[in-house]
Amino acid sequence: MATRPLATEVDSARGWLTVAAAFVSMAVVFGVAYSFGAFFAPMAAEFGTGSGATSIVFSFTAFCWFALGSVSGRAVDRFGPRPVLLVGAAALAAGLVTTSWVAHLWVGYLTYGLGVGIAVACGYVPMVAVVGGWFDRRRGVALAVAVAGIGVGTLAGAPVAAALIDAYGWRRTNVIFAIGGTLLLVACAVVARRPPEPQGDSPLPVRALVRTPAFRSLYASTLLASLALFVPFVFLPAFAVEAGVDPVPAATIVGVIGVASVVGRLAIGALADRIGRIRTYQVSYATLAVSFLAWLAAASVGRAWTLPLLLVFAIVLGIGYGGWIALQPTVVAELFGLRGLGGLVGLIYTAGGIGALLGPPLAGLVIDTTGGYRWSVAGAMLCGVGAFLALLPLNRGEFHRSR
Repeated sequence: MATRPLATEVDSARGWLTVAAAFVSMAVVFGVAYSFGAFFAPMAAEFGTGSGATSIVFSFTAFCWFALGSVSGRAVDRFGPRPVLLVGAAALAAGLVTTSWVAHLWVGYLTYGLGVGIAVACGYVPMVAVVGGWFDRRRGVALAVAVAGIGVGTLAGAPVAAALIDAYGWRRTNVIFAIGGTLLLVACAVVARRPPEPQGDSPLPVRALVRTPAFRSLYASTLLASLALFVPFVFLPAFAVEAGVDPVPAATIVGVIGVASVVGRLAIGALADRIGRIRTYQVSYATLAVSFLAWLAAASVGRAWTLPLLLVFAIVLGIGYGGWIALQPTVVAELFGLRGLGGLVGLIYTAGGIGALLGPPLAGLVIDTTGGYRWSVAGAMLCGVGAFLALLPLNRGEFHRSR
């Protein structure tokens, strides 16, 4: 096991190298995962499956990365980022290559879901925890830059996948993503460094932690927001194509979510400094909920307005989503401290796994049953409103009183 850097190296250049590695690792794993909307239609056509059955591929993937985040988070606390990232690289390669061979969709649930799910679990939560441990004064900025990689990956992944699928088919595109993604994750493992030993009290036992009002608020809000968030990543490109938008521009709408999330993550620090991190975190959830009004309007108007309304939806959703992802590790650290941060963030993210597992298949079932998207979009919006309401009782003093 490598020797930890000294505590005096916090906020140093070594930390920023790890930020760069975190940025790239998140861009890679989320670029692959969030490109699934481009694979959705060709896979459904080849296997002859409906919206609900095909969406399970993505839902199971997201469930895996959220559920396994608690495992990878504890692993990085113990072993550091390098071995965790190497496991992620191996899983990504194996999952995508084997998915390119599948003859039945249910096999793809396992190959893609486990391969990409493990890769995201290794490239996201552990790196958030590592970056948080490298910084004190500039933690908010460092985390915002690191998680901006998610937005960049989202921006690039979906349109690149759509173009490659058009040229080579969805099976060969998986192989191309496997090769490129694996090489980049290995490079990240070489660069990433373990942070100094954090100071402060030992973390609460899990049994005591889950009884705190602050943890319950964070868990409930993450669950409800995840039920809403992953619906557009699966169904938005298909909705746009059915409304008359060409496939590549339709996939690019998901990329717009990524661009807006980058802006949201990088700009959110100024608002957090002004009104507080927790309150800004709450505002991010409210923004996410309100965004679905634009998609609901796009499902109800003529085709001339569809693309502009979907772009509005993608921008507003991306800003809210970006604020949520950028601030959650900082809010968790503010409420519970830095010790054991990786395991704690991963534990909260299991709620996201449940939401991701249930949200898209339920939305797909409603789409198949009703023959349209309106009720699914309205349901996602209500889940977003519920997530915001679940956060309203949250404040910093609440946790300390519960201890």
